[in-house]
Amino acid sequence: MSSQPSKMLETFDNPMPERDYTIRIRVPEFTCLCPKTGQPDFATINIDYVADRKCVELKALKLYMWSFREEGAFHEKVTNDMLSDLVAATEPRFMRVTAEFNVRGGIYTNVIAEHRAPDWTPPTPVVLP
Repeated sequence: MSSQPSKMLETFDNPMPERDYTIRIRVPEFTCLCPKTGQPDFATINIDYVADRKCVELKALKLYMWSFREEGAFHEKVTNDMLSDLVAATEPRFMRVTAEFNVRGGIYTNVIAEHRAPDWTPPTPVVLP
């Protein structure tokens, strides 16, 4: 196997830094371990962000997500850790990480964590008739 899990997040230059635009990434096969039982937890991770100068490189993101597979993690912690790591790597204008965990014991968990750069004002949404 040539690829290995990695916590290293690579970036590339934003090709349109003068424009606010949304990048949406969906990771439907995220897994980690329940820190209490050691059983696998499955989730879909959604990342929405407005890049500033850097964008996250997708192969590196895939290997980063893979790195959680053998780690015990509470849903709240793993979601906030992802946000912190992605913000540190990309320094976005805005980022939201939404983790939608599959049912466990009859309970679904969604965790949403956000970052907003202090000097960024979101554009006014366009409302069409």
